[in-house]
Amino acid sequence: MEIPGMVEITSYDELRDVVPPPLQHAKDKTRKELHDIDKKWLAASPFCLIATSDADGNCDVSPKGDPAGFTMVLDDSTIAIPERAGNRRIDGFTNILGNPHVGLIYLLPGRGETLRINGRARIVRDAPFFDDMIVKGNRPQLALLVEIEEIFHHCSKAFLRSKLWKSETWNPDAIPTRAKIAKALDRPNDDLAELERYYGPQYEEGIYKLTY
Repeated sequence: MEIPGMVEITSYDELRDVVPPPLQHAKDKTRKELHDIDKKWLAASPFCLIATSDADGNCDVSPKGDPAGFTMVLDDSTIAIPERAGNRRIDGFTNILGNPHVGLIYLLPGRGETLRINGRARIVRDAPFFDDMIVKGNRPQLALLVEIEEIFHHCSKAFLRSKLWKSETWNPDAIPTRAKIAKALDRPNDDLAELERYYGPQYEEGIYKLTY
C-alpha cells in the first residue's frame, strides 16, 4: 500500500538516524540465566504471551494463562509452560516444529514492567513435572519446554501510556460480547441465544474440564 507523503525506512542506518543507540545499561541488561528476582516474577505471574514464527517467518502470538506460578522453573536456564486444551488450532506449536525460536512476555497484574524471555522451545508430551502442573484435576497433555537464551526486565512506559491497569479507563462494553463476535465472524449459523449461554458462567466453570 502506497500512502502519499509516507517516508519508509529500509535500512538499519536509516533507523538509527531516528533512534539513537541504547544507553549502556540498556545494552548490558540482558542475561542468559534466571536471577532470583526473575524466579519470583514467574512465581507471581498468571499470564504470558508467546510469540513464534514458522520457517518462512510467518508470525503468531498466543496468550497463556493459569494460576500464578503456572510456569515451572526447572533450572536456571530452563522453564516449562503447561498447555491447556483450547480451540485445537495449535498455531504456535506448529510454528515451533519448523522454527524453535520463541519470545515470551510475562505480565504481573498491577505492575507496569514486564519480564521478557527469548529462547528455543521444545514440545513435550509427558514428563515427571506434569504432575506438578495439575489444576482442578486437569493434567496437561502437552507442555512447552523453553531453554533460555536471553532474559531481561522491560520498563513500564507502554503501560503508563496505555493506563492498562487503571480501571477507570476500562470500557469492556465498547465492543460486542464474545457471543455476538462469534455470531458475526466465526459461527454465523449458530443461534445467538445458544452462543450467549455457551459463553456465559458455564464457560469459565468448564475451562479445566477440556481435553484434546
